[in-house]
This record gives sequence, C-alpha cells and structure tokens, in this order.
Amino acid sequence: MNENKITKLFSLKNKNIIITGASGTLGEKHVEAIASVKGTPIMLDINFEKLKIIQKKIYKKYKIKSLYFMVDITDEKQIKACYQSLIKKVRSIDGLINNAANNPYFFKFKKNNPTRIENYSLKEWDKDLSVSLTGSFLCSKYFGHKISKNKNGGVILNISSDLGIIAPDQRLYLNAKKKVSEQSVKPVSYSVTKFGIIGLTKYLSTYWPEKVRCNALCPGGVKENKLDKEFIANVVSRIPMGRMAEKNEYQATIIYLMSNASSYLNGSVITVDGGRTSW
Repeated sequence: MNENKITKLFSLKNKNIIITGASGTLGEKHVEAIASVKGTPIMLDINFEKLKIIQKKIYKKYKIKSLYFMVDITDEKQIKACYQSLIKKVRSIDGLINNAANNPYFFKFKKNNPTRIENYSLKEWDKDLSVSLTGSFLCSKYFGHKISKNKNGGVILNISSDLGIIAPDQRLYLNAKKKVSEQSVKPVSYSVTKFGIIGLTKYLSTYWPEKVRCNALCPGGVKENKLDKEFIANVVSRIPMGRMAEKNEYQATIIYLMSNASSYLNGSVITVDGGRTSW
C-alpha cells in the first residue's frame, strides 16, 4: 500500500464529527485531532466562551470552519433542539465522540469526607451518571440514529478510562495522619460511569452493526499542573512506562478510531494507559 492510500485511510475530509465536552482538557485535543485530518469538528459543551476560543484556534491553525453549540447533554430537550438546528446546517453527521464527563479530583477535606461512599450524596451520584451515561445515551439516540441513515454509515467513539478496566487504587489517596473514615477516595460514581460507558459501547456496536461502528477508548491519566506532586509520583509508580500521559498522546488513536483506518474495528475497548492495566 502506497503512502497516498495510507494517508487517505486516515483522512476525515468532508466528515462532520460531533465532540461532546469539547472545551475540556482532552475534549479540545480531540477537536484538534479531527481538524488535523481535515474533518469538521462540531463542538458541544456548556462553556460557550471556551467554544468560541477553540473555534478561532482551529481555524487559525487548520483553516477548518468548525461549528459549536452550547448544550447541556443531560437535557433531552436541548439535545433535540441542537440536533434539529444541526441537520439544517450540515450535509450529514458522520461521527460522534461521547467525551463529556465529570472527573472529581482528590480534595483534602477535614471531616465528613464527601468522597467516601458512606457520605457520598445522591445529588453527586445523579450528576455524574447524568453527564457520562445519560448524556452519552441521549447523544447516541439522536446523533447516532442520524449516522445510521448515512449510505456509508459512520462511527461512535465512547471515551471511558483506564478506571473502566480496573478499580481505582484508593491507596493513592492515603494520608497517614488521617483515620480511615477521613481518607479521601475516588468517588464510586466515577467507576460506575466508566464501566457503564463500556457497556453502552458493546450495546451500540451490535445495534446498527452494518452502518455504525462503536468502540471505546480507555485513556490513562494526564499530567496536569493542578495535581499534587506526591500524588503524581504515586500514580507514576503504578505505570510501567514510568510517566503519565501528555495531553496530545491520545490524538493519533482518536484519528485511527474515527477513520476508515479502523474499518473492521467494532465493539472494541482500546486501552492507552502506559501499561497501567497490565499489572
């Protein structure tokens, strides 16, 4: 296979790809990945101002005219209105990246630690499941159905996590000066939603199998400045490659999964985590 044919396999030229949670740390990188191979990103998020900034950056760098919509994906009425508005603007919807999710960080609480399951509020539980699972379901319901009507179908990619493969290692959050009841943990809702996203992936991969391929990406943690240095060191000690991911290290996988390069990949769970889940 010559270079031109390989390049064409990875191209998303004339493809309209929806990305939820587009203003987030990885969401913006997913948008950039789509634009880099000539796809048209359609960005959904509640952060309207950030979406405008990203649109300008994408056009300046890639000369791609992306679209954006301020949408709460947990609200079916808003999703439906967005869908109706979008289909008036574009020829087709060719792909959907269900990326939006809540990611509760480790915080240092003095007492009644709300991250622990015995203190975890139903409000927080419902909020996390609404964004990750309900939002992904609703987007698949409207945009996925539209993709299934295309002559050549399209792709849904659900973003899970390495913590959709393994349980959180709560030892990462241990503080020797605190009692067990005061120790912070990764909240239960994060695990449930990330495992649930894989279940949704399996379901969708067999729902429109001749038209819509659906896979899940399970990224590992990304090194961020706001994370505690000791925490980062503890995480890194559990990763065979000895480091956390850079923000742009998932882009090639996104391109592969959304393009014809992965034309026979369906119902798969792709883990990109530096080897963490190998142990």
